[in-house]
Amino acid sequence: MSDLKTKENEGDVHKFIDSVDDEQKRRDSYAILEIMADVSNKPAKMWGKSIVGFGRYHYKYASGREGDWPAIGFSPRKQNLTLYIMDGFSDYTKLLKQLGKHKTGVSCLYIKKLEDVDMPVLKQIIRKSFNYVNDNWDVS
Repeated sequence: MSDLKTKENEGDVHKFIDSVDDEQKRRDSYAILEIMADVSNKPAKMWGKSIVGFGRYHYKYASGREGDWPAIGFSPRKQNLTLYIMDGFSDYTKLLKQLGKHKTGVSCLYIKKLEDVDMPVLKQIIRKSFNYVNDNWDVS
């Protein structure tokens, strides 16, 4: 079984965000940084070269695969701002319908720019996701 390559490290979060070429994506990244720091009450940490994460939890699948992952996080990818959130809380689908323009993947929320979404709804999604992870795993 291979090790997960994306691990928490001592990279500089602000330096990483400042290196984002697209000015809008850089501004949006700082806004998400502030929201996630406030929601989690955890410091921002780099995970790999391109993910900013908050908190950490340890997972273990029935297959035996296990590892650590941020409780919540984001990455300013070329195509989208990717938010890493857990989707297991009760009103996730309802909130997504209210969010605005977005796409989803497995534990990912893709947003082109923050002006496309309802920010109070996005904050609720981030908060409920963090609380769900915190309630179901030991977040440090």
